[in-house]
Amino acid sequence: MRRQLLLVVGFMACSFLGGLAAESLVRGGSVSAEPGRGLSPMDTTNGASLPHDRFQVVIQQISRSVVAVDAVKPAPTGANKSDPVEESGSGVIVKFPGTNGVVVVTNYHVVGAASPGKVYVTLSDGRIVQPARIWGDPESDLSLLNIDDTSLPAAELADSARVKRGQWVLAFGSPFGLNQTVTHGIISATDRGQISLGSTIRIKEFLQTDAAINPGSSGGPLVDLDGRVVGINTAIASKSGSNSGVSFSIPANLVKRIGSQLIEKGVVTRGYLGVQLASAIEPAEALRLGLNRVSGALVEIVHPNTPAAAAGFRVGDVVLRIEDVDLRDENHLINVVSALPPGQKVKLTVWRDRKALEVEVVVGDHGGQKVRANKP
Repeated sequence: MRRQLLLVVGFMACSFLGGLAAESLVRGGSVSAEPGRGLSPMDTTNGASLPHDRFQVVIQQISRSVVAVDAVKPAPTGANKSDPVEESGSGVIVKFPGTNGVVVVTNYHVVGAASPGKVYVTLSDGRIVQPARIWGDPESDLSLLNIDDTSLPAAELADSARVKRGQWVLAFGSPFGLNQTVTHGIISATDRGQISLGSTIRIKEFLQTDAAINPGSSGGPLVDLDGRVVGINTAIASKSGSNSGVSFSIPANLVKRIGSQLIEKGVVTRGYLGVQLASAIEPAEALRLGLNRVSGALVEIVHPNTPAAAAGFRVGDVVLRIEDVDLRDENHLINVVSALPPGQKVKLTVWRDRKALEVEVVVGDHGGQKVRANKP
């Protein structure tokens, strides 16, 4: 059963919740953000230290890099143009190669299409600064705010592929306008993607945590006990709109990959195949197809004049693997393909007529393609 994801953005005038997205396996690694000045990883060799003792050290270090973000965005299409949307969220200061000063990472749903002059960043010491430039990618729900000040303390983005279930994390943010709020919990799951998302969200894997995330926390960092940012807090699963211990963060590796492309090229390049996938493979369907487990992605439609059509994909194929990556589900396929550079030839293992076969496909460029759910 799929759960509805609620974004944890806050309106300045009132609280609001509503839907978002995430990251994936990026083969071959990604460009890391530069470590922050004065924010070296903690010494974790002392196994006798208690988590709560380490909480205080991490909070003292990271709080300097946590900011509040307020934005005045253009009114949505069809709304009264005289009524711009005022929203609030959180962010974290990091460094990226190729930028002057530092970068505040936050959610796209916080900033949206707001101009730099309509975005206000409140630093930990209370100063208010504005970005010189903004990059945004709605498909990953990430925005980068370039602050032209090299003296600001930057946090370090972790390798989120190393995050494990059960490890302690701290969530920082400004819920309900309460700046510099910290909550704690554990990583409940990784690679979480079986959630209903907005139609513009393309990458569908999250870190799941039970750390409390509430309206206004969107864009704040999820931090491990080494003081590194493992994710960007984004959404909760809730029927009531309040926190229920099921929160989601965009993994740091996605932030690094998307951020590097935005800064270097101004756009994000995504690969695509040109197939429509089933939202899930049910156990009965898997057995009918001759599979002994529920895994992979079931092809429902092969669009004409696409890389998949040229490679000979058929309706009913189940894509089990890309190169050496075993696919968990349709979201995993979308994430892996999106991360591939257009023009790259890859080998896919496909289940067809109750046996596995290999298919080679040249990855297409998703640029200019209409975004829709489950369309890698």
